[in-house]
Amino acid sequence: MTVIILLVVIWAVLAIVGFAFKGLLWLAIVGIVLLVGTLTIGITRRVINRNQRL
Repeated sequence: MTVIILLVVIWAVLAIVGFAFKGLLWLAIVGIVLLVGTLTIGITRRVINRNQRL
């Protein structure tokens, strides 16, 4: 779980940097895509693990 939180923070920082600098808009897009992907994987794993314990 710690790895997922760390990745989310890194992707969010990349997105913010991408929006802050006009020439790095592509970095913001990549950051957002990776952020959404990481959150999706993290939530999916959490739900699967919770269902397996029940």
